[in-house]
Order: sequence, then C-alpha cells, then structure tokens
Amino acid sequence: MRHALLTLGLALSSIPTAGFAQEHERPPNVIIVFTDDQGYGDLSCYGNPTIHTPHLDALAAGGTKLTQFYVAAPVCSPSRAALLTGCYPKRVTMHKHVIFPQFDYGLHTDEVTLADLLQDEGYATGMFGKWHLGHRPGLLPLDQGFQRWSGVPYSNDMAQLHRAKENKYKYRLPYVEDREVVEWEPDQRLLTRRATEAAVAFIDDHKEEPFFVYVPHSMPHIPLYASTEFEGSSPRGLYGDVIEEIDWSVGQLVATLERNGLRENTIVLFTTDNGPWLPFKLAGGSAGPLRGGKGTNFEGGQRVPAILSWPGHVPAGHVERTLTTAMDVFPTLASLCGASLPEVVLDGQDVSDLWLGRGPGPAPKPFLYYTSDGELAGVRRGPWKLLLEQGELYHVERDISEAYDVATQHPELVLELRELAASLDLAITEGMRPTRTVEELFFDPTKPGAQ
Repeated sequence: MRHALLTLGLALSSIPTAGFAQEHERPPNVIIVFTDDQGYGDLSCYGNPTIHTPHLDALAAGGTKLTQFYVAAPVCSPSRAALLTGCYPKRVTMHKHVIFPQFDYGLHTDEVTLADLLQDEGYATGMFGKWHLGHRPGLLPLDQGFQRWSGVPYSNDMAQLHRAKENKYKYRLPYVEDREVVEWEPDQRLLTRRATEAAVAFIDDHKEEPFFVYVPHSMPHIPLYASTEFEGSSPRGLYGDVIEEIDWSVGQLVATLERNGLRENTIVLFTTDNGPWLPFKLAGGSAGPLRGGKGTNFEGGQRVPAILSWPGHVPAGHVERTLTTAMDVFPTLASLCGASLPEVVLDGQDVSDLWLGRGPGPAPKPFLYYTSDGELAGVRRGPWKLLLEQGELYHVERDISEAYDVATQHPELVLELRELAASLDLAITEGMRPTRTVEELFFDPTKPGAQ
C-alpha cells in the first residue's frame, strides 16, 4: 500500500470498542450506501406518505435511525471527501464546490481514505457507483484504496445526452470498469441496477474475507431514470420510482449478506450526500419538516436521513437524536474494525459507543457550516445554530424548521458563536492539506461518440 498508517500511540489499542476486531477471528464487514441529493423526507420511515421503502424501513426497525446526522457540505464533491477522510472538506482542500469534467484536480492520494484504512487491515475494498473526487488518471478510486470500481466518475447530468440543448455540450459521461472506459453515455435507466449487481457479485466473491463495499448511487440526482421494472410504480412519480429502486437495491445487498451467512457480522450504513434539489420541483425530493435543500446551509441542505444496522450490536428499533456527522464515520469504523488511525488531524470523532448503544458517547463537537462554494456560513453548538451572513439564530432542536429567528433575544450568544466559528475556521484554514492536480486528460472529447 502507498500509505503507511502511523498510529496515534499504543493507547488506541486499549480502547474497548477498538478491541472488537481483536476479540473475534474476523472483523466486521462494512457496507455504506450513499445516495445523491436525497431529502430527509424521502423515505417512508422518515415520514413520506407515498414513497414505499420497505427494505430501508426494515433496516431502521432492526437498527438505529439517526435523526440529527449531518453531512459536511450541501453539495456532493466536498461531502464525499468528508465521508471518506473524516475531515472537513476545507481541511483537505476539497471545499470549492463540485468537480466538473473540465477540472484537473481531485482528492490528494496522500490522504488516507476509508478504503485505504480498511485495505491495510486486510479488507477487500470495492466501490460501485459515482466517484466525483477527481477523474484524471491517478485520482480515481483505484488510486484511493479501492481494489475494484465500476461506475461513473462524476454526476449523471455532466453528459452530452442530458445537455444536448446546451449548444453541443462537449463532455460525455463514461462508464468505467476499474481504469478502463467500457461505455460512453451509458443507459442511465440501468445505473442503479448495475451498481447493485456489481456490489452483490463483489460480496459473493469476497465472502471468505472481510470486505468494505461502498455503493454511492448516481440517483436521485437529476436527470432521473429508473429501470423498466420500477418506472411508473410509485404514486410520487418518477422521483418515487427512483427511490423505490434504491430501496430494492438495499434489499438485494441485505439478502446477499443473509444468503452468505454474513448479516450478523456486517455493519450497514445508509445515508446521502446532501439534501434534495428543490428548484427541480417534482424532479427533486423533499426535506420533510426541514427548511431549504441542496446548496443551502439550512437544515434541509445538510441534515440527511441515516440508518445504521448491525444485528446484535447496534440497538434495534432505536432512534438516535444526538448530533453526529458523516465525518464521524471514519474514526468510528476504525475503532469498530480494529484499525489504527492515520497520524493526521481528523475532524470527526469516534462515536462507536453511541452506535452500539453503550452510552451517550463523547459530547458532539461544534459543527461548522460551509456554503457550496466553501465559504464559512455558520456554526452549531449544542442546540444553537447561527447563520453568519443572515445573522439568524435558531434553536434547531425545538425549531427544526428554522421558522423562528431568536437572534435579537440572545445578542451575547450570537457574538460568542461568531467568535467561535471564526476561531475554528482559522484553525482549519491554517491546517489545510493540498489537493492533487493531474493535467493528463481522462478522456478525449473528440473521440467517436463525442457529438
């Protein structure tokens, strides 16, 4: 492996939850399903009355539903960087909006991703779906700890087919197997199914060893597509069809675990990269009771649905109301899988005690909000959330819809939170680590099929 994981000290091995893998012959498998632009209110177990998600509902009933789970950015590339590194996007310099096809940078390969972390512990690592952390050679999933990848390198709207009316949009959507483009402008009706089938095959192939399977679906990012088996099946329309096919996908993964006798030894996390794309109306999702959506720093942009399951370990039928973030996933899985953390600054914290129902876990850190362009936008400490530009203050546990600005009633708290946000952001800025730039083109837009 190109990464030499340096330990934080022998003390880490004495943490009770970190010793789980040492107490068993085989550490737990890990599956993360990460959808794109799905709203807080888009699952029946989160209150949607028309979208039917029986497999995810069952996952929540047999596990834990997280009701204050936040992603680190309201758009996808920064959010994905945070999930896979345990860091704010700004710390790894992945905070400046999303990576478009013409860009030549991506997540630096010196960063230790979840795939790097677990591969160094002997895990088979596979990714099936959308990457969007750099698409030039040297910046792809196989350069970031994954041993197998099939899917697309960026969003499904970054394609000629979708943007044909935009004066011959010159970039195309490639479908990649490991490092080879096997198809240009793939049939998007099959993207969810192809990712699912590839993930199932990977589990079957690696059932005798621990594995990490990452399934970042391209949907429900627009343009929306569902396979013929699901198109027209939901009263919510095409958006509902897409979500119900994703629910089917989760059901297929769980069934594969059960068929191989691996269900009780597999951690499954289902969540999404940011809130729904509201300007697209019925082509976008719902944030339920939350204000705003994708691209905003209101709760609907960054508080997302999250379901955690690990039979016999994660409490069944539990609703966890504590604030946790996607950045916590990295150190928590390191603890549960017996992996040593890299000797770098992380922004997430180990919440394994919380996941396992052993107690409240550590007090949540203050949480910073950044805009879709990477500017500091706000801070949350405890129940209080301050939006800096607007000067609005909300108690987001009593007022989840952010309907009642109480800044004028708490001027001293507003000042205190402003100072806190500035100091935390300064520390992150001073500790920023670089991205990597690669000039070689991943694909040639003049090849046959470009027009």
